[in-house]
Amino acid sequence: MAESESTPSKYIYGPVPSRRLGRSLGVDIVPPKICTLDCVYCQIGRTPAKSTTRRDFDDISAILSELADKLSRGVTADYITIGGSGEPTLNSRLGELIDRIHDLTTIPVALLTNGTLFDRADVRAEAGKANVVIPSLDAGDEAVFEAVNRPAPDISIENVVSGLSRFRDEFGGQIWLEVFLIEGMNTDVEQITRLRELIRRIRPDKIQLNSAVRPAAEKGIEALSRERLEEIAQQIGGHCEVIGAAPAVEPSRHEQRACADVLSMLKRRPCSVLDISAGLRIPPNEAIKYITELQQQGTIASERRGTVTYYFSPADSA
Repeated sequence: MAESESTPSKYIYGPVPSRRLGRSLGVDIVPPKICTLDCVYCQIGRTPAKSTTRRDFDDISAILSELADKLSRGVTADYITIGGSGEPTLNSRLGELIDRIHDLTTIPVALLTNGTLFDRADVRAEAGKANVVIPSLDAGDEAVFEAVNRPAPDISIENVVSGLSRFRDEFGGQIWLEVFLIEGMNTDVEQITRLRELIRRIRPDKIQLNSAVRPAAEKGIEALSRERLEEIAQQIGGHCEVIGAAPAVEPSRHEQRACADVLSMLKRRPCSVLDISAGLRIPPNEAIKYITELQQQGTIASERRGTVTYYFSPADSA
């Protein structure tokens, strides 16, 4: 059966072209914006209240029903990617969800996580059900961790590194460690040296360098040049790579219509990511995809108001 368009999903988005995972079918399992961190570069925006408490957010049968419907219509993907509009390991039914996805399909499961809860045995056991786990490490010491990631009070960089090191001991699948680089915050020689030492403790299969290609929570977070990223990759060494641009694909009719719908909203009034998500009944990560595409076309602009970034059509901003 051929892939066809459908009504908007609450939990499933894509497939979208991913810089790391090829054709990725996203599963959003944490409501916006429930997270252990408040990263300065986050594409969703600021975290109103950080949390380290795991809980059951939604009926996973609804998530699985959406996924099964998507797959039944012939949707293909390289990975089913579990993420969220926050930190997915905060969902206490993560392990059950991954098990049931494996029952539905042979498509491998990837887990995107900030890695902050891997000092907990239950989180490591549940995350270990995925085929690929992609955690983050953006700092070489506590001071930079506090500045870049702004963690909840009970999380330290040692929690993150020791937890991921234990996970490496227990997990037979792939670990791809993402390092998000911000010039002037975590890119000097001392930071890169410290990062390299922590990475050696974690022992990932890959280290993937990333930079700001989408709107960030804070102003002034700009993308590093490819040349600068390549230079830092050489300094880190090992299996370190620069994440390239997403594979070029022709936008589908659904994507073209969705971009038009977003632009129509923004011509009427400025909206945040969450405004667009609620208005169009799409996951925030999908809203960000269309925002990014419209920004690249030069058809929308953004403005920070307090802790929230709003997007608008410049022609109607006067």
